Amino acid sequence: MPTRVQYFVWYAIAGDPQPTRAAIDAMMAEIAHRTGVTGRLLVRYDRPGTWMEIYENVADAVGFEREIAAVALRHDLSPLLVGGMRHVEAFVAAD
Repeated sequence: MPTRVQYFVWYAIAGDPQPTRAAIDAMMAEIAHRTGVTGRLLVRYDRPGTWMEIYENVADAVGFEREIAAVALRHDLSPLLVGGMRHVEAFVAAD
């Protein structure tokens, strides 16, 4: 059975959370449409300006990484984020 990859994408938002949330929701909807993987958005409980997208059980890691990079580029969220960056990290189960 192929290894399933879990993706954690974190960043700090730079301003008003409402337009940022709308932009992130639109980007995540496109990611779901293009990859078939629906993500979840979390907000850090003690630092509400830190957000994390989680994408679980990704079977095609190479294709998924290509798509989320392309979608993020199209949506250009950089003005909404501290330092303009989303940090993508990928994990697999420890056997």
